[in-house]
Amino acid sequence: MRKHIMAFLLMITCFSLQAQKSKNFSVLAYYTGDDKQINDFEVEKLTHIIYSFCHLRDGKLNVDNANDSITIKHLVSLKAKYPQLKIMLSLGGWGGCENCSSAFSTASGRAVFAKSVKEINDYFKTDGLDLDWEYPTIKGFPDHLYQPADRKNFTELVKVLRTELGNSNELSFAAGGFQKYLDESVEWELVMPLVDRVNIMSYDLVNGYSKVTGHHTPLFSTNKDEESTDRAVEYLLKLGIPSHKIVIGSAFYTRTWKDVENINNGLYQPGVHTGGVSFNNFKDELTEEKGWKYFWDKKANSPYWYNQKEKMFATSDDIASVKAKTSYVIKKKLGGIMFWELGLDTTRNGMIDAIYQLKTK
Repeated sequence: MRKHIMAFLLMITCFSLQAQKSKNFSVLAYYTGDDKQINDFEVEKLTHIIYSFCHLRDGKLNVDNANDSITIKHLVSLKAKYPQLKIMLSLGGWGGCENCSSAFSTASGRAVFAKSVKEINDYFKTDGLDLDWEYPTIKGFPDHLYQPADRKNFTELVKVLRTELGNSNELSFAAGGFQKYLDESVEWELVMPLVDRVNIMSYDLVNGYSKVTGHHTPLFSTNKDEESTDRAVEYLLKLGIPSHKIVIGSAFYTRTWKDVENINNGLYQPGVHTGGVSFNNFKDELTEEKGWKYFWDKKANSPYWYNQKEKMFATSDDIASVKAKTSYVIKKKLGGIMFWELGLDTTRNGMIDAIYQLKTK
């Protein structure tokens, strides 16, 4: 009898630990779709949907049009069916924060913005705000203002937002996953106690401006100078940032280059960036019939593809690499995984499912 009781208690403990692990692992989907597309996806496997994007208008958070409003209201309505789900609004994005540096440069400007966030949050009954300012202090989108004062102003912005939103609503920000951003854009020790999480954009680490191919969303660096997910995470952990506030990013799309010579299967070679392919089109586009060959970099934990005939190279996450990132989150006791973006996944048996299966294993 005692053995049966001990076995039962052990089983209960295992279930409890598993439930706790799953609870602490957030799966955050950036979403740019409408009120219809979302219904095709397995929303029960998400913890957050971050609607992207809202923008500044006269210094206030602004939902751009009636269709956006309809979508946000529909997303919020999903919480009745999926009680684990939180809906957040995101400000900015690449090319979407033209006036952020100037608007947030004064105390009055920050106060006006924070008040507008609270009003919109209350109106839609959303669960908080994600700041996607690309970037404070350093060059981001061409011709967008950036200035040294942005770093301190970002801290002051987070302070007033936390005060205005209180502790019942979430506050997060999307951070560049590259070293210059990590070093220069954020006062980490002052900002992180005030936010629920930082969403590291550990993708586009080689991007449309890169004239040499490479892994755009690697888990690990293949050499000491290469940007990677792990490099950004270790930087923040060494600063003393709590691991549960760190969320890593996954890319559901390729970065692709043309005019890439067949040296090292196209990896780390000169080329011309030429767009990309969404994960839901991998099976049709990145095929052997079309000349593509798949490779796996064991050190980076990252896939890549090379097309010898067309002299093209592609880099992305895939099922294998997103599983590696999920295992990394669990091992490091991080806050979870976010990704850009939901509409690029397959509706079944895709990237979200791969994350979910491992986090609940």
